[in-house]
Amino acid sequence: MEGNFSRKAALGVLATACMLVGCRAGKPIRDPEFRQVAQAMVQSPLTPAERSVPPVADGLAGPHPVEVYIAYALAQNPEIQAARKRVEAAGLRVPQAASLDDPTLSVMGFPFYPAVPQTAAGRTTARIAATQAVPWFGKLDARAAAAEAETEMARRELAAAELAVIEQVKRAYYELYYVQKALRITEQSKQLLLALTKIAEAKYRAATVSQQDWLRAQVEAANVEAELVRLRQELASAQARLAQLLHISPDTPLRAVDELPPEQIPRDLARLYERAVARRPELQAQLAAIRRDRHRVELARLAYYPDMALTVDWTGMTSEGAMAPTADGIPDVGIGLMVNVPLYRKRLDAAVREAEAQTVAAARSYDALRDKTTQEVKDLFVQATSQYELIGLFREEIIPKAEQTLRVSTAAYENGLTDFLQLIDNWRQLLRFQVMYHRLESQLQQTLASLDRVVGGGLPTTAPSSEEPKGPEDAAPLPPTPEAAPMPPVLSEPHH
Repeated sequence: MEGNFSRKAALGVLATACMLVGCRAGKPIRDPEFRQVAQAMVQSPLTPAERSVPPVADGLAGPHPVEVYIAYALAQNPEIQAARKRVEAAGLRVPQAASLDDPTLSVMGFPFYPAVPQTAAGRTTARIAATQAVPWFGKLDARAAAAEAETEMARRELAAAELAVIEQVKRAYYELYYVQKALRITEQSKQLLLALTKIAEAKYRAATVSQQDWLRAQVEAANVEAELVRLRQELASAQARLAQLLHISPDTPLRAVDELPPEQIPRDLARLYERAVARRPELQAQLAAIRRDRHRVELARLAYYPDMALTVDWTGMTSEGAMAPTADGIPDVGIGLMVNVPLYRKRLDAAVREAEAQTVAAARSYDALRDKTTQEVKDLFVQATSQYELIGLFREEIIPKAEQTLRVSTAAYENGLTDFLQLIDNWRQLLRFQVMYHRLESQLQQTLASLDRVVGGGLPTTAPSSEEPKGPEDAAPLPPTPEAAPMPPVLSEPHH
């Protein structure tokens, strides 16, 4: 009796040990990035504050094309890295959804003799049962398909995150470009103002004008200095915004190129609508959500069918101490089948209706996002077109005429045919128009960056070569950007 009990007890201990080993198997770290995060969470209270600042990227200092910063952001931006990990996590949920639940193992011993079960076969010493739940046909497939659709959603959200970061990098880059240009133009206009000041000073010393002209020139020079201080602050802020997207130190001296390549704007609005609806990642993610909810509807309908649980049971018997004279001590082996009974149809009906309603809601959300997408495409297309036309107007008409007006008024002031107030007003207008020109140039690039995100990427941004055939998406390139340096008064040639 004791020997049988000892064997059964050993078997129970062995089963318990197996379960403990299985529990310990989940402890090792399999993701090296998780190890880094875990260590950082432990060490963060003891880490000096300066170590939490990203390092200065010396290789990115100085002027670089926007493509260099985009490539760096795609590799380093934390939002993109987080989205990539979410895709990985979603993909790992698919095999979990397609897998059966863990089997259950139960072990029971009866050591308190004579308080043990007795049968005609003898006295029970131990009982071991293993049970495996098996869902109805198609339930695992439906669960796995829903998980796969969620993985596709995560992939599309990753693509959307990448496009969003690209847009933000471009917008920050072209803002930096504008501030650089505005700073340079203002510094050059300051030199022009100094030349006008010398003219006013010479006329004042010759007693042909009052001291008021010379003092007004000094006030304007002080205003220019104040504007330069403001622009230098904007330059530092623009560099910090771009550095934040690149996940580097805000002290990195990032710079945009001095001149932008010729750009083009799209001309075929209908083609842009088609491209946006077909390629925008957010819309693709919403379609994946609809597929996921349809699989959940199928899973809810399969709940009307019972799940099964298969059981294998072994019962140890002994004839020692048995009450029945027919006891033979032969162990019992049994196979059982259990099913749940889907009896509460109101609950099952409600689950189906809930899943169907969720599917309809996802479809309506897709419609709303599609309408918003076409509205954004139209809005950005109109903005880009108007900005493109205004750039040409400033370049061909407004700035050349403002420069000519300043030259004429400078000569007239030297000859006493106009007052200094009119001369300064013309100088201010030229400075304002030159700054506005580069503001429009920057805004056009930012608008195209937003349009590129909305249509799902791949929007043409460089002028096509003369050898390449033009397609429906080709657009007219912008002429080269004129140098915005103001010309010396009187002696400059007309702008062409």
